[in-house]
Amino acid sequence: MTTEVIRERLYDYIRVADDKKIEAIYTLLEDQIIPGHHWSEDEEFVAELDERVRRYEAGIDPAFSIEEAKSLLNEMKKEYQKSLKK
Repeated sequence: MTTEVIRERLYDYIRVADDKKIEAIYTLLEDQIIPGHHWSEDEEFVAELDERVRRYEAGIDPAFSIEEAKSLLNEMKKEYQKSLKK
């Protein structure tokens, strides 16, 4: 039986199981269940993002578009490959 099939069977079972069985399953797995992290609720993280934006907008820190970053990486890759041929 594949993991996908097992997962579907567990989903189906949990949907119809009585409260006692759900509580027992949860108790068994509780230590392994990690609550989701919502970055927008993390004040320290949001403050860091705000500071980075402020520094970028003030011209203190540079930023690169995806295209610029890809181009720079391709150039670095070519230089690296040249150095291997020497």
